[in-house]
Amino acid sequence: MNSIIFAVGLMLLLSLMRVNVVIALTLSALIAGLLSGMGLNGTVEAFNAGLGNGAEVALSYALLGAFAAALSYSGLTSLLTKSILTKLNHQRNHKNTNIVRWALLSFIVVAAVSSGNIIPIHIAFIPILIPPLLHIMEKLSLDRRLVACVLTFGLVINYITIPIGFGGIYLNEILLKSLNVNGLNANAAQVLPAMLIPAVGMLIGLFIAVFISYRKPREYNQALTLSVEPEENIHPRKIIIALIAISSALLVQLLSQSMIFGALAGFIIFSFSGALKNTQDHNIFDTGVRMMANIGFIMIAAAGFASVLKSTGDINSLVNSLGVIIGDSKGLAAFFMLLVGLIITMGIGSSFSTVPIIAAIYVPLALSFGFSTPAIIALIGTAGALGDAGSPASDSTLGPTSGLNIDGQHDHIRDSVIPTFIHYNLPLLLFGWFAVMSL
Repeated sequence: MNSIIFAVGLMLLLSLMRVNVVIALTLSALIAGLLSGMGLNGTVEAFNAGLGNGAEVALSYALLGAFAAALSYSGLTSLLTKSILTKLNHQRNHKNTNIVRWALLSFIVVAAVSSGNIIPIHIAFIPILIPPLLHIMEKLSLDRRLVACVLTFGLVINYITIPIGFGGIYLNEILLKSLNVNGLNANAAQVLPAMLIPAVGMLIGLFIAVFISYRKPREYNQALTLSVEPEENIHPRKIIIALIAISSALLVQLLSQSMIFGALAGFIIFSFSGALKNTQDHNIFDTGVRMMANIGFIMIAAAGFASVLKSTGDINSLVNSLGVIIGDSKGLAAFFMLLVGLIITMGIGSSFSTVPIIAAIYVPLALSFGFSTPAIIALIGTAGALGDAGSPASDSTLGPTSGLNIDGQHDHIRDSVIPTFIHYNLPLLLFGWFAVMSL
C-alpha cells in the first residue's frame, strides 16, 4: 500500500480514537517513513528537519494567546458581549432571539472572511473574539459545531474566491504560477471564474450546516462557561488602551509580515500602559500561552509529518498510479485526481503547500486527457483546497477549536474536524468534479 494513503488514514483513525493529535501525527510519520523504505534514521531526520517549519506558527499562536488573554482584561470584547446580552435578556422572545442568532452568525462569517484580506490576520482574531461570545451562544443554545463550520467557511472561501490578501497569494502567486511553470498557458482572468463553481459547493455545505445539521438547540455546561464570563466593571481607559493595542498589533504585523511581532507589540502596550496593574503580567502571559500551546504543538508535529510525506517520494507514485486505475475515462480522471488532492492536503494540512506538489504531475496528466485550461485551473485549485477543512492539523480547524474550546466543551475532532469535513469536503469534491467536466 502507498505509504501516503496509509499514513494519512492512520493519522485520521488515531485522531478519531481520541489519541492526541500530536501523537497521531508523529506515529503516522514514523510509519510512513518505514513503509516507504526510508528507514528509522532517515525518517527521524526528515521529521526533525520539518519541525522548524512549524516553530514560527507555534510561537505566533503562543503570543497571540497571551495577547488575547490580556485583551480579555480590557473589557473591550466584554462590552460587545454585555450589550448584546442585555438586549437579549430584556427582550427575550422568539423573534428577538432569531435576530440575534442571525446577526451573530453573519458577524462571525464577515470577520472570518475579512481576516484573509481586509485585515489579514488569518485565525489570530478567533481566540480574541470568540471566547467572550460564548455567553451569547449559550443564551441562544447555539451549537458550537455550527459556529466551527461558519468560521471554517469564512477562512477557506476567502482564499479560493477573493484575489486579495491570502486569496491573492493562493490564486495568483501559488496556483497560477504553479500551473504555468508546469506547461499550462493560463492567465489571471481565468482563475477566479474557474473557482466559483467549487465555491458554490462550499456555500451549499454552509446552508446545510445552518438550516439542517445544527439548527436544533444544544446546551452546554453553564458553570464551565462562566469561567470566561465578561468582566462586570468596564473602564473607558482600558477600552481605549485595548483599541490602541489592537491597532498597533495590526500595524506592526502588516509592516513586519509577522504575527509574532504584532502580538508582542500588542501585549507590550498592555503591560506598560497600566491596564493590567491589578493582575500579574506573567500570570496573564502564562494563561494565554497555555490556551494556545496545544495548537502550537500540533502545528510543529504537522510540519514534521508533512516533511516525511514529501521525503517518501510516494506522492509522485500515488499520482502516477492513477493512470492504471482511470484508463481513458475523463470522469474517473477528474474524480481520482481530486480525491488524491484531498488525501495529500489532509496529511500536509495546508492547501498552499499542496498545490506546488500536485501541479507538477497534474498539469501534464490533465493535458493528456484533453481538459481545457479553465478545467485544469478548477481541478488543481479545488484539489488543493480539498482537505483544508476537515484536517486535524489545518489552521481552518485548529483556529475555530482554539476559540470554542476555551472552557473545554468543544472537542477538536468531533466538533471541528468531522463537521467541517462532511459539510465542505464532500460538496467541494462534487462541485469541483462538475466544474472540471463542464468547463
